[in-house]
Amino acid sequence: MVTTHLEPAVGRGSLPFTDSSNPDRPIVINYYRPAAHRRTDCVVIVQHGMGRNGDEYRDFWIEAADKHNLLIVAPTFSDEHFPKAESYNGGLVLDADGAVRPRANWVYGAQARVLAALRAGGVTQRETAHLFGHSAGGQYVHRLLATQAELPFDSVIAGNPGWYTLPTLERRFLEGLDGLGFDVGDLARWLAFPMIILAGDQDIDTTASNLPRNPEAVAQGPHRFARAHFFHDFAVREAARLNLPCNWRLVTVPGVGHDGAAMSRAAAAWWFEGRIPTIAELQPQAAPVL
Repeated sequence: MVTTHLEPAVGRGSLPFTDSSNPDRPIVINYYRPAAHRRTDCVVIVQHGMGRNGDEYRDFWIEAADKHNLLIVAPTFSDEHFPKAESYNGGLVLDADGAVRPRANWVYGAQARVLAALRAGGVTQRETAHLFGHSAGGQYVHRLLATQAELPFDSVIAGNPGWYTLPTLERRFLEGLDGLGFDVGDLARWLAFPMIILAGDQDIDTTASNLPRNPEAVAQGPHRFARAHFFHDFAVREAARLNLPCNWRLVTVPGVGHDGAAMSRAAAAWWFEGRIPTIAELQPQAAPVL
């Protein structure tokens, strides 16, 4: 049965969620709800990387949650039910043969339905949420923006994606948006959204085992930091060519590499304190978690 109500208790925990897009593929909602959180306070939806470690990404946000009274919700897409990149950061848009699946079965609408279930459960009155994703989660959230017409988000941050879907109708998905039935109006909507591309300036490892090496990714640059610049520059040029506004912003996080904990701290400070912290504030106490 599809989940329509979510009622996170105070503290840290997890809840099952069955989404209407793929009811045979359950999602786990890892959450943290501070005791001081009120129904009018902000909701932050956090998307994990390929480690499928939504519980850890939730924990990265607990300090900020306590400080700013945030409800943290980390939808977790397991390898069992969403195997490989195609099922998670690829959004189940394409089937095994590369054909486009029906839009109703794309995964990217799940976050909007999670927020609706939280409202139905009475824990929030917010009509919109903040959305953050790192690594594969950064791939996920920027493709969510590209493919969803209804966006219940105040702000979206894509942190350190391995590669990007470009804002063009002239390249096939995943490299671009061709083949999905979109038009210039869809492209204009995406470019107009004030998306933040958050890039660690030390995310420059060209030999990392988890760095995408498909030809489309390699064409965007030798490492993630270069690819972030390529993506932003491409968007600015394409918007100018089509005479469209581009409201995207590339924000650099100095001293940080491919580190989900540090990038989560940077995103929280950017949103709720209007700043990027120093490297001393962002430096994790343990090994980075991807």
